[in-house]
Amino acid sequence: MDRRLIGLCLLTLFISSCTAAPTSTNFVVTTTSPVTVTRGHQVTLPCWLSPQQNAEDLEVRWYRANRFDSPVMHYQSKKFKYEEAAYVGRVSFGLKDAASGGLNSGDVSLKLLNVTTEDAGDFVCYVSSSQGYDSAPVNLIVTASGSPPFLSVVWGEDDKVNVSCESEGWYPQPVLHWSDKKQDVKPQSVVYRNLSSGLFLVHSWLLLSSTSEPSCSVGLSDKEVKEAKVSLGTLRKTVEPESGSSPGGWVAFALLLVATLVLAALGVIYYRKKVRNTQSGRDQIDGNGLSETQKLLPGEDGRLSEARNHYVNVKLEDRNNPYLKVAGNRMREAHIEFPDGEMVTCITAIKGTSGFSSGKHYWEVSMWRINTEIKQSWWVGVTSAAEIPNNSSTSFPNTSNGFWFLSSSPKRANSFQFSTQPEILIPFHSRPETVGVYLDHDSGELSFYNVEEKTLIGSFTATFKGEIFPLFNPGKGDKSPMEVVQREVQSQTGDEGNCAGSVENKTET
Repeated sequence: MDRRLIGLCLLTLFISSCTAAPTSTNFVVTTTSPVTVTRGHQVTLPCWLSPQQNAEDLEVRWYRANRFDSPVMHYQSKKFKYEEAAYVGRVSFGLKDAASGGLNSGDVSLKLLNVTTEDAGDFVCYVSSSQGYDSAPVNLIVTASGSPPFLSVVWGEDDKVNVSCESEGWYPQPVLHWSDKKQDVKPQSVVYRNLSSGLFLVHSWLLLSSTSEPSCSVGLSDKEVKEAKVSLGTLRKTVEPESGSSPGGWVAFALLLVATLVLAALGVIYYRKKVRNTQSGRDQIDGNGLSETQKLLPGEDGRLSEARNHYVNVKLEDRNNPYLKVAGNRMREAHIEFPDGEMVTCITAIKGTSGFSSGKHYWEVSMWRINTEIKQSWWVGVTSAAEIPNNSSTSFPNTSNGFWFLSSSPKRANSFQFSTQPEILIPFHSRPETVGVYLDHDSGELSFYNVEEKTLIGSFTATFKGEIFPLFNPGKGDKSPMEVVQREVQSQTGDEGNCAGSVENKTET
């Protein structure tokens, strides 16, 4: 009797321990974690059964942490189900290594295509059979290496120089580091912005002496760093023109500087100075000690907001140019054989109306439409010409003959060009969907903005006399149209405008 009682107790204990076990009695789910991948690439999240066995008749469920009922991929009864719409067409079974036999050998790894920043985090590999189940997590680390640092240099008063550093396209949030002659320097500010793409932009600036040799490095770790540096003393001697010698009144230009190469990263330097009549060429510094360029930090649209207070609805002057197709405020090339070849000239240019003889004015030009790529070939600016030359024999338009514009070309993948002689290039890290143009006729300023990024692309100063007309050119070999954006603007008094308050459609003259 005692033996039977003891045996019953042992049997009860054995059954109790089996039902409490959360895993299968005949396999264990094994994973490798973490797994690192570059954004946009494909990756395999390893998961397999131990001991090795055929998994074709098992249930396999891959899901994000705490989302069991919304699996990324669900395999059951030899069929696939997908609950997360974001992963449809992007996931399938993969092989954990070249020697793997796939499902037949218990390899239930997940292959993920076109990895995004939203994929970063934990995935769970869950496998069940009629006898039980087991699961294990895999942490996916997504990285994106951003653009080389973009250095901006602005000379101020008292022999001080503002040096800004900007880089975008990073994930996760990068680390920015300043040094001067190999000595660590604490920046005045470091600003991060999460872009619509999910990537990060970082911006920082320093106030240094004109003899400094600042270096800015940005990276995710010490193994993936991009760096740019400049010798301010050497740069100033190289690029600063004598007072009053500024050609065509231009005030901003850029140089591609061979910077420190870290993991084959090329740094870029952008030197900017303002020349007003016969002044010394230094930026105007306000009471806060900040120049106009310094005020325009990423995400801070102070100058752009001020410019947009003077919004005008510019219309196109359509003179039946056979080389252009104009519909309302939209224009593009006529896709015919041009007498001047592939080179973009005034033959495809068009003026805006009406002209401006004084005051402040701002307009925007769209370079993008749904189902098209961002436009790459274009001119945007102003002209004092009463008529646009319609033949290719005319000398190329520039500041000396009354054309002030910014141009973009698919042949220049990393820079815009000002219409100056000699040629002036402006490096950029992304093409704008919308270009904002701000004209201050009285003070002689013409500025261009990347509207979506809320950043200044570059500026001219010049002496504008008489009427100045908006200028557009949709370029050649670019299917995307250019469109002058029309907005509701407040009825204005004189030349000044403000977009706030009651509105009416109006073209300012």
